[in-house]
Amino acid sequence: MSDDTWYYAVGGEQQGPVSLQDLGARLQRGELQRDTHVFKQGMSNWAMAGDRPELAPFLSDGLATTAPPPLGGPSSGSGGPPAVAHEIDFEIFGEEMQFVEVTLDPQEACLSEAGAFMYMDPGIEMETIFGDGAKPSGGLMDSLLSAGKRVLTGESLFMTVFANQGSQRQRVAFASPYPGRIVPVDLRQHQGALLCQKDAFLCSAKGISVGIALQRKLGAGLFGGEGFVLQKLEGDGLAFLHAGGTVVERELGPGETMRLDTGCLVAFEQQVSYDIQMIRGVKSVFFGGEGMFYAAMTGPGKVWVQSLPFSRLARRVFAAAPQAGGKDKGEGSLLGGLGGLMMGDRS
Repeated sequence: MSDDTWYYAVGGEQQGPVSLQDLGARLQRGELQRDTHVFKQGMSNWAMAGDRPELAPFLSDGLATTAPPPLGGPSSGSGGPPAVAHEIDFEIFGEEMQFVEVTLDPQEACLSEAGAFMYMDPGIEMETIFGDGAKPSGGLMDSLLSAGKRVLTGESLFMTVFANQGSQRQRVAFASPYPGRIVPVDLRQHQGALLCQKDAFLCSAKGISVGIALQRKLGAGLFGGEGFVLQKLEGDGLAFLHAGGTVVERELGPGETMRLDTGCLVAFEQQVSYDIQMIRGVKSVFFGGEGMFYAAMTGPGKVWVQSLPFSRLARRVFAAAPQAGGKDKGEGSLLGGLGGLMMGDRS
């Protein structure tokens, strides 16, 4: 890829390659805006068009926009405008069954999914709210609309906010629901947004918006395992995802494609193109045991992959359960089911 080759993202999908002149012409015609994300070789990550000096001559005023101020947090005293998300400290404990302990300064807060709470210090106060509380409520209808988005992703109407109302730093902890890993993500490093599977979100700093993202491609919607709806995390602070088994973070270059099982996808940056492709070959489809479709992720951008989707674990457990007609594995008893009755393993 030459230095004059550019890519741009529209609707979360990568477009290009295009030349600098072509990209500039699109900006001049108003097809692209200052906040359109662009990328070329030599850049460490995607950036807004208005922040790139090469594109300044093509903007209406010939001036590049300034970068947003760094996150200061509600109690940092940085002098700039306060960031939306609270700035929190954390520590992750454990191996197979992890939990994250969040430390809050006075008046700081975090939020979590219902049922993730583990323990908290006496100065922490807990409140259940509609939606995520990321924006000031505009009344009952705004609250209902915010909560309704969460219903579309299969989550609860409510979330829980944990606020430090004391005069000293306090701690609150959240536990993973099944064996796997907790992944901390700073959304400031991912253009302020991340798309993830609908049950991946565990907790975050208060101010992070937990919304929805509709898949525009029909194949991804019908056969992607997650339907047309994914969770979309937006903001400028920390969020914590949970995934099963071992988690791998993969950095895809421009045009690089990674194919994976649809259930193994945890999260990806919004500029990564997400599509569903059918497995080729009749034998592979009907006898391969891997389903008919896989996900195709095309960079540039980061993708997080889990080795043990909960749906796969649940199927194995259900299939082995005696109530479902499953059989004991690895016990080696010649008596079979009668031995289980004699030894008290079956009801």
